[in-house]
Amino acid sequence: MDMIQNNESQQTTRTERPSFAKLWADVKKYKRLYYKVLPITFVVAAIITLSMPNYYSCTVMLAPELSGAKAGGSLSSLASSFGINLGGASAGADALMPTLYPDLMNSVTFRASLFPVKVYREDDSTKTEMTYYDYLKDGQKAPWWSEGKKAIGEAIKSLFGKEEMEVDEVNTFKLTKEQSQIVKAIGEKVVCDVDKKTMVITINVTDQDPLIAAMMADSVQMRLQRFITDYRTRKARIDLEYNQKICAEAKERYDNARKKYAAFTDANQKIFLESVRSRQSELENELQLQQRAYSQIAAQLQLAEAKVQEDTPAFTTLQPATVPILKDGPKRSRICLIFLFLAFLATTAYAFHKEGDLIPLFTADDEEPEPRVS
Repeated sequence: MDMIQNNESQQTTRTERPSFAKLWADVKKYKRLYYKVLPITFVVAAIITLSMPNYYSCTVMLAPELSGAKAGGSLSSLASSFGINLGGASAGADALMPTLYPDLMNSVTFRASLFPVKVYREDDSTKTEMTYYDYLKDGQKAPWWSEGKKAIGEAIKSLFGKEEMEVDEVNTFKLTKEQSQIVKAIGEKVVCDVDKKTMVITINVTDQDPLIAAMMADSVQMRLQRFITDYRTRKARIDLEYNQKICAEAKERYDNARKKYAAFTDANQKIFLESVRSRQSELENELQLQQRAYSQIAAQLQLAEAKVQEDTPAFTTLQPATVPILKDGPKRSRICLIFLFLAFLATTAYAFHKEGDLIPLFTADDEEPEPRVS
């Protein structure tokens, strides 16, 4: 009977959860360990956070013009004055919606187009310009652990003679390892987001130098607008170039016909032969024919020019690029608090483990008791 009671008391002790008072007493029991761990953690966190360089953020907001169901508008009225019908209501459809702009900016082609952008540091009194590519390659500050890793990598390269080949032109089809790293860095620094409800484009550029962040935000905005304008007006510009070509040819034929008619008329003013009059009539008809053709093609050229102007999108800048004054990060106090919190949790878990409090804490309440021996 005593053995059964002892087994029951042991089972109750094993499955009974420790009280809050016992847990608090166990924590106070290891207070010296807390006094050692937390200050050391704070010093380590301070060293790590102070090694991180400051970075600044610049944001640009744009409201693009959406090409909807304007099936011609003023262009249709201009065309009707020349007796030309532009047709269907889908003439203003746009295949590149603002929701696709982030995908466009994430493309290798767009990121590589930022390589030659000229920038200079805010603290550089001489304003020595460098390309954005060179700045990201050589002008970035890094924590001491990254610098050590980079130095080891360069030492290994020099030891085995595997230097990266430099190229004057960027081949986006086959980037070098260094170019690929710069493209990845630009993707982390330049971010585009589009509000699907308002279609407002937000471009955010993060950099260690506030002036370069603002310069790149403005440059990215201009390049995005230029690309979208080129895309929206590509078909119209092709038609314009074709109309300019045939208009120049028509004008040349008209000028030739006019010169031939004028020369023949001046040379045969006092001759009244029927053959001369017939030839003059032929030249006059040819002149009128070329004149009508040139007039029609010139009208089409005006329509093509108007089409390019109409397809050119308009952008409203809601928030222009400005040089940030306050840094955006790193949040050193927050990082230190996270380190201290994790160190406190780890130390508490260690104390509970040493005192045997962890197993009862994770024992289920509905755990079936062991069968009693009768």
